[in-house]
Amino acid sequence: MGDGSVLVILDLAPLVRHGVVRREQRLAEGLNAVELPTIEEQRARPLVMVVDDSITMRKVTGRVLERHEYEVATAKDGVDALEKLHERVPDLMLLDIEMPRMDGYELAAHMKGDPRLRDVPIIMITSRTGEKHRQRAFDLGVDRYLGKPYQESELLAQIGEVLEQHAEAQRAREPDHG
Repeated sequence: MGDGSVLVILDLAPLVRHGVVRREQRLAEGLNAVELPTIEEQRARPLVMVVDDSITMRKVTGRVLERHEYEVATAKDGVDALEKLHERVPDLMLLDIEMPRMDGYELAAHMKGDPRLRDVPIIMITSRTGEKHRQRAFDLGVDRYLGKPYQESELLAQIGEVLEQHAEAQRAREPDHG
């Protein structure tokens, strides 16, 4: 403060996310399963994982998503994302192509080959806007492809459309109990 006193400032979003992760871990361990809601009930907001080696892109995109009621997880490259995907499977992934250790193409290919991850919709956001890059992404099973810099309204529209299409596809796969 101006008078030299110290004021603690809490960034609540990571604290809230950490609390949700701890509850999921206890559920996985079978502890307090009766008292705690299921993981599906906890996820009132869709979880979007942002995978980009640029900390600026992760922070800016994360803030945009959080302002629009999405839960956000981030990873700095494909290897980091795979480690985090062992803990939680997102509802959607925003994925850069050019990253160290494992690029976006490699991660997308790995996800599409994994039964646990193959249905996660992927939107690539990249500075590589050439047709050959776009076609390679679609051949791997990527749902949408956006160039950088993206328009916030366009990103949010694409996310909304992809999540709705994914939800419709899941409903169509469910057996009819009516």
